[in-house]
Amino acid sequence: MTAPDIPEGFERHFRQSPLTDPWEPLYSKRTDKAVIIGLRLARAHTNARGLIHGGLIAALADNAMGHSCALQIGGTSSLVTIGLAVDFVGSAKIGQWLTVESDVIRTGSTICFAQSLVKADDAVIARANATFRVVPKREEPASTSAVMPRESGASSTPRPS
Repeated sequence: MTAPDIPEGFERHFRQSPLTDPWEPLYSKRTDKAVIIGLRLARAHTNARGLIHGGLIAALADNAMGHSCALQIGGTSSLVTIGLAVDFVGSAKIGQWLTVESDVIRTGSTICFAQSLVKADDAVIARANATFRVVPKREEPASTSAVMPRESGASSTPRPS
């Protein structure tokens, strides 16, 4: 169930992490080709000027692109971000609906490429692209799962040391 000011098709995001916990509630919508992440911008998402923080944009773009690549490869592998670039072309403020819409450019056995547009009330405010390393899934040790760093958001497997 979603709040009345959340666009149709969006549900509470299926994946939480310690990084994104302070930004909740996050929402997502799955399509055949991608995972779109959305949220209603609030004070916790802003910088000292009251505008959306670039770090939030980068983290959510990384997350959406990683989930979209994982969807395209069928969830059979984990993904680790090896490159991320973000171009900021606008801004957003509290109260606006933010979406991160991704396109998977190419998947392979070892590399996945994706791009995304970040929109505030349908106006593009950033674009991002990322490269992910495809790695075999491995089980996460139960005793360290709460404290291990997370990958791009596309898997719960800890990064290799």
